[in-house]
Amino acid sequence: MNSRASQNSIIAAVHFLQRRDGHNFKFANPLYSLDASTIDLCLSAFPWADFRTTKGAVKLHVGLNHAGYLPEFVTITEGKKHDVKVGRMLNFPKGSIVAIDKAYNDYSWYKQLTDKGIFFVTRLKKNAKFRVVYRRSVLKEKGLTCDQTIEFTGLQTAKRCPIQVRRIGYRDPITGKHYVFLSNNFKLSAKTIADIYKSRWQVELFFKWINQNLKIKSFVGTSKNAVMTQIWIAMCIYLLIAFIKFQSKLQKSMQQILRLLQVNLFEKRDLMALLRGDPVNKGLPNIYQIALL
Repeated sequence: MNSRASQNSIIAAVHFLQRRDGHNFKFANPLYSLDASTIDLCLSAFPWADFRTTKGAVKLHVGLNHAGYLPEFVTITEGKKHDVKVGRMLNFPKGSIVAIDKAYNDYSWYKQLTDKGIFFVTRLKKNAKFRVVYRRSVLKEKGLTCDQTIEFTGLQTAKRCPIQVRRIGYRDPITGKHYVFLSNNFKLSAKTIADIYKSRWQVELFFKWINQNLKIKSFVGTSKNAVMTQIWIAMCIYLLIAFIKFQSKLQKSMQQILRLLQVNLFEKRDLMALLRGDPVNKGLPNIYQIALL
């Protein structure tokens, strides 16, 4: 299967499905969550997927668009490929907001995103050296502990990211855990920035869903092409189910739709009637059809 053709098909399908709704925030900026999932492979059966001494793997990198929670950016690499190297390759639209974890920490990339007019929300490393330029008041009852404008002071960091960025402290009221976020967006409220990072969990839920429902942990073939093809097929199936859910306008979940299709795979029935649960209409026999004994 041609990976470039698969990517183009996925992008076209995603753009169509995104018309149905947006993300749950009030701002109009496109919102993405970027992450990667490692798919473990047995090195003896998949010798081309060298990852560690006795372990093979490939990585599925996904840029999830929160407008419909659809995978707009998808690529598959060898297991050793660093996440941030793939992140640099993605062409997010100007004005979009990208939520990323600390695996994508790259100060020069933060500068590049800012120059392109793209906003990021991530976690600040504990050993980062910086100075506070400006402090804003925060609503402590919302869990906020600080909202600062900072400049990096580390010798190399200051060269790679010579811009002012925003440092936001937030304590989760449920777990009590304290987080420190980093962003180049100065317009949104501090609580919204914290909520954007929290919404990054949607891409984790996406990986969990496809692992549980689309069987990309076990493979029919052992060649690189076979593995890549099976993963791309899984991505296409996900979008087809999302499209069916969108077209049906029913309250059924994607998992319910998938189960219905699996159970009735060899039944000749109208798809929408099946999803609605309409009774089977066997109808009258066709007297003009030749009956074979």
